[in-house]
Parts: sequence; C-alpha cells; structure tokens
Amino acid sequence: MGSRVSREDFEWVDTDEPHAQRRREILAKYPEIKSLMKPDPNLIWIISVMFLVQLASFYLVKDLDWKWVIFWSFVFGSSINHSMTLGIHEISHNFPFGHHRALWNRWFGIFANLPIGVPYSISYKIYHMDHHRYLGADGIDVDAPSHFEGWFFCTTLRKLIWVVFQPFFIFFRPYFVNPRPVTYLENINIVTQISFNIMIYYVLGIKALVYMLAASLLGLGLNPISGHFLADHYMFLKGQDTNSYYGPLNFLMFNGGYHNEHHDFPSIPGSRLPQVRKIAAEYYDELPHHNSWVKVLYDFVMDDTLSPYSRIKRPPKGNEVLQ
Repeated sequence: MGSRVSREDFEWVDTDEPHAQRRREILAKYPEIKSLMKPDPNLIWIISVMFLVQLASFYLVKDLDWKWVIFWSFVFGSSINHSMTLGIHEISHNFPFGHHRALWNRWFGIFANLPIGVPYSISYKIYHMDHHRYLGADGIDVDAPSHFEGWFFCTTLRKLIWVVFQPFFIFFRPYFVNPRPVTYLENINIVTQISFNIMIYYVLGIKALVYMLAASLLGLGLNPISGHFLADHYMFLKGQDTNSYYGPLNFLMFNGGYHNEHHDFPSIPGSRLPQVRKIAAEYYDELPHHNSWVKVLYDFVMDDTLSPYSRIKRPPKGNEVLQ
C-alpha cells in the first residue's frame, strides 16, 4: 500500500567516515576544545531525578482506567523513557564518572535502564563504540538497518510500520547482524531488569508494568522525539553521512541532536556540544542540518526517495578491532 520507494540498495562508498579528519582539522585550529573533554557529573543527578519521576508515575497510574494508563504513557512516560535512552547514551561514553571509573558508569547504566523495562544498557555500550569507530561498516555498525529492512519496508505503509516498531529493530538488530558472546555484565543487566519488572508487577500491579513498557514502545516509535533516529544518519541529502538537529527538543535529549559535533568529538559530553559548534562555527554552520524532527518523520514516510536503504554503507576493511 502506498508508493514504492525508488532505492533498491544502500549508498555504498569506499571513502573513510568524515569525522576523524574534521576532528584533526578543528583541533589544530582550536586546541582549546580539548578543555571540554572531561566528565559531566551533573548527569548523575539529572538521570537519578528522571528515574525517581518515572518511578512516581508508576505509582500514580496503578489505579487509573486502562485508557488513561495508555494516554499518560504516551503523553508523559514516553518522553521520560526516550530521554533516558539518551542518558544511557551519555553513560556509554563514560561521561557521568569519567573513564577512570568505567565500571561505575556500567553500574549506573544498569540503574538508568530500569524504567525502560528492556535490558540493553551494557549491550548498547559495546555496539555503540563500534558505531563510532566504524560508521556505516556493513555487518559491524548495527545502527544501520539490515538488508531485510531495506528490502521489505519499501512502501509508504511499510515505512510507517517500520517507524512505529523502531524500538524492536533497535533492540534486536545487533543479535542478527553482528552477534557477540554475552558478557557477565550483560547477564547482570538482564537479571537486574527482570527482577525490577517483577517487583513493579507485584508491588504496583500490571497497569504500572504496562505503562512502563508502553512508554518505551511509544517513546521510541511514532513520537516526535523519535525523529532523531532518522535525522542522525539517514541520507536526506546525497553523500551526507551525519546530520545535526538544532531545534528545542535538544533540551529533552541531552543535546543528542548535535550529532555531527558528537561524532567529531565523542569525548565531549552533550551539555558542551553547543560550545563546540560556537567555537568552530565555520565547520558546522554550513553543513546541512534539521530544524524539526516531526518533519523528518513525515518526510521519511511520505517521500518515495527515502527508505531504510537511505544510509551510507562501507565495505569492511578486514582490520577492524571490535569493542
């Protein structure tokens, strides 16, 4: 149903990703940017407060009618849970406690994962580092869709379905595209999350549990802030690997929209990425960028030149050292 997309494959290139070269150029010109490469302990308190707010919402919805449980999971809980995934992204870069306390960050990531309902924090850390090192590398960068996704979700209706169920693809794609042995920390993440879910069910009831899981599904699916999944790396302009977003929703997303800046400087916390753009304005102001994640979602679904195939991919070189 709906028009069929024009793309039948990814955009294959043999060039290196652009961020390492731009980082070298910017640091040579503006060495003061190195002073921004330090932890952001404010993340500890922000993420902890978000956890407590969501925990309070579990209590508040436990006796509501089902229609209001779903309503509030979309209107409120979805924003908190999606924002928490960006908090987990910050944790994956060791920003709360710094690199010298890497294990503290892993425990904190497991804690931040709890209100999302699906254990993924530790696995995300592993795969996300490879995403930075080998952007677009086929079979390695699991942020990029699989060939099946590009082939099957090829009409307007199917693209809409793909966007709605985006969280399922995000959570499960790594285990099909680039499976890894399960680590002991991943097992701890899984056991901790299941225990928390069971506790929520027995203490607060099924409605609180459904609210939590629905908030994650609705927050990571067809939701205005979910436009960042598409805005970050999908090729709205031919040859453009990464795109930034400079709209107001960055406030909720730990400045995750500053995505070119983030890939250029993955050692700088999101709170300081606007400073990177300000210092090196001539490198970023002329790059194509987005101002609306809602428009990104609409364009992706309705434009028959856009699909899951609208990603730049690179053949693996064979010398990659995986996380």
